Amino acid sequence: MLAIHLISFYFSKLKEDPTKKVDRFLYAMRLHDDQLNDISARFQAEMKKGLSSDSNAAASVKMLPTHVRSTPDGSEKGQFLALDLGGSKFKVLQVKVREGMGIRRGGVEMEEKTYPIPEELLTGRGTELFDHVAESLNDFLTQKKISLEKKHPLAFTFSFPCEHTALNKGSLIHWSKNYQVRGLRDKDVVQTLREAIDRNGDMDVEVLAMVNDTVATMMTCGFDDQYCEVGLIVGTGTNACYMEELRHIDLVEGDEGRMCINTEWGGFGDDGVLKDYLTEFDRDIDAASINPGKQIFEKMVSGMYLGELVRLVLLKMAKLGLLFDGHVSDVLRTKGAITTAHVAAMEEYKNGLKNTQKILTGLSLMPVSRRLYCCSTCQHYSVLQVLQSGGCLSGRYLESN
Repeated sequence: MLAIHLISFYFSKLKEDPTKKVDRFLYAMRLHDDQLNDISARFQAEMKKGLSSDSNAAASVKMLPTHVRSTPDGSEKGQFLALDLGGSKFKVLQVKVREGMGIRRGGVEMEEKTYPIPEELLTGRGTELFDHVAESLNDFLTQKKISLEKKHPLAFTFSFPCEHTALNKGSLIHWSKNYQVRGLRDKDVVQTLREAIDRNGDMDVEVLAMVNDTVATMMTCGFDDQYCEVGLIVGTGTNACYMEELRHIDLVEGDEGRMCINTEWGGFGDDGVLKDYLTEFDRDIDAASINPGKQIFEKMVSGMYLGELVRLVLLKMAKLGLLFDGHVSDVLRTKGAITTAHVAAMEEYKNGLKNTQKILTGLSLMPVSRRLYCCSTCQHYSVLQVLQSGGCLSGRYLESN
């Protein structure tokens, strides 16, 4: 919020500058405090719907039980394998944990390797994707010369909505981000992984747990801060988890103790509850996506869509004559021409203007005197992302307190 105020103040001081028009254009899409509070209240209502067995089916925020019952207490130790699948790449890791030391004091050692996921696997068959994962796991064990003569416990971070019936058993509800893999919906993901491991090499691996990336984030932070009870991801996609009192969760039996809830808040708004907050650019992003009408909040917030969102805004501003003297290049009209990496480069504190000029040159646009406006547009939308995510996160705290 402070950043938006600073941008507005700066622009208001340039009385004769056309920046005032740019400011007015961006200001119309700014979220005010009362709007953020309203979004937070709507999110709280969706949380309640998701936690109730009577209304969960209609809830856009699914509030999925994870069967994770506690956070780290310092007694953990051992050597483990881990897989992390959820973006355009995935990781294989070997993790060594020393009891009571935490990450900052060197109590957790990690060796990892990142493997690309071929584009065709994102829309191929599930067996093909998991065969690729298993082959990469085998390659990692071979490269790191990890013994195949003993059983290795493995944890699987799977960053997609799953209905868990146990810590190591869960069926895929639906894909998100740019995944549309066939043949896995409603199937046990852990069993699919086990079968792929059995097909690809002589690996004695036991899959002990499957968790969402938000849960993995919370548990990792918990090694250093035992009060950490929230996990938040704002990356390619967005999601959050938190520790909830079991008595508030209708979806599992029992009232004693707590359980981590995977909110799956990327789906917030899928039922139309955010319809009045969607801009024309949000609607364009959704319509052009591989899953129109789904993951509405994720499309408003996450990094996968930020570059395209900025491109659409700059395109509209150029057409209105607010930027580039009204010139619209063919490149600027091209979907995907501006990436989230471009946005981050334009926002850099020291080199933002220089980076912006270079990027605009690549877009066949050379408004050197106005490149600051592009920086401001990027900053405006990045701040909006933070505010909207923070609004939902605050809703979780208001609900618990």
